Amino acid sequence: MADRLETLLDRFPVSARLSCSGTLEATRGIDEADGAQLHLLRRGRLSCVHGAASTALIGEPGVLLIARPMAHRLVADPAHPADLASARLQFDGGSANPIAAALPPFLHLPLASIHGSREVLALLFDEAFHERCGRHALVDRLFDVVLIQILRELMESGHIRGGLLAGLAHPRLRDALVAMHEAPARDWSLDALAASAGMSRSAFAGAFRDTLGCTPGTYLQGWRVGLAQQALRRGRALKVIAGEVGYGSEAALSRAFKAQTGASPRQWRARTLSGGARSAESA
Repeated sequence: MADRLETLLDRFPVSARLSCSGTLEATRGIDEADGAQLHLLRRGRLSCVHGAASTALIGEPGVLLIARPMAHRLVADPAHPADLASARLQFDGGSANPIAAALPPFLHLPLASIHGSREVLALLFDEAFHERCGRHALVDRLFDVVLIQILRELMESGHIRGGLLAGLAHPRLRDALVAMHEAPARDWSLDALAASAGMSRSAFAGAFRDTLGCTPGTYLQGWRVGLAQQALRRGRALKVIAGEVGYGSEAALSRAFKAQTGASPRQWRARTLSGGARSAESA
């Protein structure tokens, strides 16, 4: 059985790019247009204000993971200036990325809770706070490592109670999820998925619904359509995509695609490409 997190990241990559680092002594605003964010507090005290009146107070080294675009303000404590390194997260497929969808919009974790991250974080902070040759390239890669460690911690600690990450943390369900992720074109039956999880049909169906909030069939359709969207963005032919993601024809894929997204594959691709063009023009 393949690695549950590696398979997911291989299909839907996530990357981080350093946006700023240094000592925050006042307030810094981050606009929704800046996208998802990962903030790492090395020392000091910090408040993060988001939403109508929601405030998170951080008085120890910690992670602020904002998995979906959200306007927020980072407010430093003048008596305890905050040493901070921040990165913009790039989820392949945007909000359709299953990792982005599985994460809570706002998450705070102490740095000390992220197993095995001490050396990586020490190097990241050292590089982020000094102007050295190759600094950005190195820090970007270190942010990627920290992000993987955060995802692993969320799964292994049981911090996430429902959804995909909770399913991947489940000692039985994770085998069925990885099987679907690895072989989306297989004609999966409920019996076959239950067998891959080592559970009875009824126990598997109930545990899957309770943990992920949907039936195995609904999840599989969403996974297949997500792969189809990814392939459409890359210019793949619809006929080829249909076979790769488990549909016998373009018509069958189109029906599932429209049921999932509200648009046909061609409509969705045209809308996505025109949106990308507008973004490029405004950049």
